Order: sequence, then C-alpha cells, then structure tokens
Amino acid sequence: MAPSNLAILTALDNARTQWYHVTAIVIAGMGFFTDAYDLFCISTVSKLLGRLYYYDPFTQKPGELPIDVSNMVVGVALVGTLCGQLFFGWLGDRLGRKTVYGITLILMIVCAIFSGVSFGSTSKSVVGTLCFFRFWLGFGIGGDYPLSATIMSEYANKKTRGAFIAAVFAMQGVGIMFAGLVSTLLSFIFLSYYDAKPFSEEPVLSTQPQGDYLWRIVLMLGALPAMFTYYWRMKMPETGRYTAIIQGNAKQAALDMGGVLSIEIEEEPEKLAQFKASNSYSLFSSEFFQRHGLHLIGTMSTWFMLDIAFYSQNLTQKDVFPAIGLIKEPDQLNALDEVFQTSRAMFVVALFGTFPGYWFTVFFIEKLGRFTIQLLGFFMMSAFLLIMSIKYDYLRDHPKMFAALYGLTFFFANFGPNSTTFILPAELFPTRIRSTCHALSAAAGKLGAMVGTFAIQFYTVNEEVKKIKLALMVLAFTNMLGFCFTFLVTETKGRSLEEISGEDTNENERTDSR
Repeated sequence: MAPSNLAILTALDNARTQWYHVTAIVIAGMGFFTDAYDLFCISTVSKLLGRLYYYDPFTQKPGELPIDVSNMVVGVALVGTLCGQLFFGWLGDRLGRKTVYGITLILMIVCAIFSGVSFGSTSKSVVGTLCFFRFWLGFGIGGDYPLSATIMSEYANKKTRGAFIAAVFAMQGVGIMFAGLVSTLLSFIFLSYYDAKPFSEEPVLSTQPQGDYLWRIVLMLGALPAMFTYYWRMKMPETGRYTAIIQGNAKQAALDMGGVLSIEIEEEPEKLAQFKASNSYSLFSSEFFQRHGLHLIGTMSTWFMLDIAFYSQNLTQKDVFPAIGLIKEPDQLNALDEVFQTSRAMFVVALFGTFPGYWFTVFFIEKLGRFTIQLLGFFMMSAFLLIMSIKYDYLRDHPKMFAALYGLTFFFANFGPNSTTFILPAELFPTRIRSTCHALSAAAGKLGAMVGTFAIQFYTVNEEVKKIKLALMVLAFTNMLGFCFTFLVTETKGRSLEEISGEDTNENERTDSR
C-alpha cells in the first residue's frame, strides 16, 4: 500500500507563496540567464572571428569562417549541452539536486572565462581552443536544465508551480536579450573610442585589431552572473521531496522545508518508508513504460521538434538579417560596425519578439494550462513560418514586415512550446527519476537544436532564395509535427506532483487502472 497525502508533500503542495519562492526563482533563474547568454552571445561575434582569423588578402573582401568552422564554433556548445544534460540529469537523481547544482555552476564560470582567453598562434589553434572550452561550457549549461526545473517544481506549491517554473525559464529570454545588448554596447564603445564612425554611409572594409578584444570580453562576461549566483545556490537546502522520498530522511526533510517555508511538518518515517517501497520501479522497467512511456515519448519528441526551429532561427539570425535587408551586407561594413548592427538587430528582435513571449507564459499558464499553450504555440509558429516561406520574395523587399513575422515566431515559441516543453518533464515523472527524465527530454531538444543549427545553416549558407524558402517550409512542418506529438502528454495544471506521476496511488488502484 502506498500511503497518499504524506504530511511533507501536502505541506509543500499547499504552502502559501512567500519570499523564499521568489528567492528560489531568482537563484535558479540567474542560472538560465547565464545559460542563454553563453549559448547565444556567440552569434553576435562569430562573423568577427571570420574577419580576424580568416581574412584573405588576395580577394580584399571581409574574411568569413568556413561553413564547417562556423558550424563548429556556433554548435559545439550545443553538443556539450546535450552531454551535460544526460550526465548531470542522471547524477541529480543519484547525488541530489543541490550538490550537482554547484558543480555545474563552477564549470560554467571557469569555461566562460577560458573561452575568452582562447589562445594560439594560428587561426586553427585559436578557434580550436575556443571550441574546446565552449564544449565544456555547454556541458555545465546542460546540467542547469534538469536541475533548475526539478528544484523549482519540487519547491513550488501546486497552484503556482507552472508559473514559477516558467518564471525560471523566462530568464532565458532576458539572457538572449542581454547577449544582443552587451554586444551592441561594447561594439559601440569600441567604435566610438577608435573613431570608426558607426553611422557612416561610406563603406569601410577594415578589420580593426581591437576587435580581438571585443569578442573575448563578450564571451568572458558570461561568467559574471554565475559568480554572483554561486553563494546563494549553495545556501539553498536540498528539496524536501528528494530528501524524503529518495534519501528516506523524513526528519531532515521536515527540518529543511519547515525552516525555509516557515511551516511545521510532521516527520512520518513509517509512512514514508511505505511510500518509498511502493514506488521503487526503475526507468527501464515495464511498470515505467506502462505508466509513463507515452509521456516520455511526448516530452522528448515535442522538445526535439521545437528546438529544430528555435535554435536554427536564433543562431542563424546573423545570416538572415543581411539577406532581408535589416542590416547592410558585410562588404559595406567594417568589422566592429558589423558586430554593432548584427547585435542591435538581434536585441530588437529579442526585446519585442522573444522576451514578451516568456512572460505571457508566466502570467497565463495557470489559467490556460500547459497543453493549450503548447498547441497554440506550435500552430502559430507553423503558420508564420509558412507565410514567410510562401511570401519570401515579397518580404525581402519589405524587411520590416519580415522582421515582424520573424519576431512573432519567437513570441509564440516562448508563449508556447519553448516554455512548456521545459515545464512538463519536471511535472510528469516520479521524484526518483524526475531529473533523469527531464534530462532525456532536454537532450532530445538539443539534438533537434543541432539538426536545426548544422543542417539549416549549412543548407542556407549561400543565402539562395530557393534554399531559404524551403528551409522555412521545413521548419513550419516540424512545428506541425510538434503540434501532433503534444497529444501524447497530459495537462498537469492544479495537481500535485505525486498525483500527476501516480506516486500517491496504492498498488490495487494501479492494477485496476491497467
């Protein structure tokens, strides 16, 4: 018999929203701010790397990263993120959320700094060193996904859990916006200081040697928010659900949660032991696949489909903007000016398209539910991408209209599946494998990100109209597939984690329900 309504679980589900919940959101959210900044800031400076290290003196044209090198520079962190998600997600269920949380943050701090220090006497050695450290940076970022989501879901009460997890994830939008803002401000400062005339109409093809400082500073600044967050992360107690359900320490769980939430919790060691015994099936058991197999397929497939579009659009903006006339062509700009214009365009799209979508999810998720928001987001993304594909020739001559449609795809990605695919895996699965299942879902997403980034960027490298139109149509199709796979998951709004996962049902109820 699995006793339901354990005192500690009931207390966590019904605890009033208080200052500690806000603190937890900020602490976990700053990790996601750092993640997003580190992953997306590379797009603002990758063309500068081509100018600095791949300039051909014979052609007298701005240097460009070879497509394979560009894919590696932009995408290697995604490979590291996928690996880190699987490793740290599994470790989070073995060693505890808090312990592993600190390890990921240290790794992110060290590798962000060394990404900017990347050394070497040749272009290959500099880029090779950069890719090495960005892989391990991504490895640390990967751990932040399952751990942040799991920690927030296990701290929150059942009425506001979706909004709290969404608020943590919304810091990704702030990080993306700051990646563009920081690069814009720094490039403007460099331009002003060296009198490079950023608003001049006269083409200046030069590559200022000071640009070598610019990209390094942009990358190294990613370490600052992680540094500021580390102390507070280490002060957070282990989640009550992990301490009680996985470690079996009812007394410590009651002390930890009673202290931070200012509530009294009964220990119930015997009842807790029965709860653990009746929920001992493993990830690879037939019991898991009968109860959660379709859920896992649903969370993995929808995240995979979403990230094909989301990351290919985010990381290839630097190539899209010149093609649609939002910024000048590279042969009309000096190196620092190109960074300035690219970063400014990315910041504007993030400010008006990406950023608002996250917070719409925070405000509406407990009203509309995860399922509805995910379906709405996938459908609207497909519609806008399809319009851009069909009307691409017309939109090339109307860049502001293209930018508006482009921004709306980001809005509905974030007021949609980019948020909900992060939230649902943190709610659907049992406590003892919650971090692992979230990691599997997130890793499927990063696999989609790599498909989108490598395939789409390689396919559209020459900015041929037919290729870009076809790429937009493919992205519309993948989002419709995500719409269909959403029907494999279930609504989790307003229910306790144990009710959703089936942990609070007894063995007879399970047998009857099969």
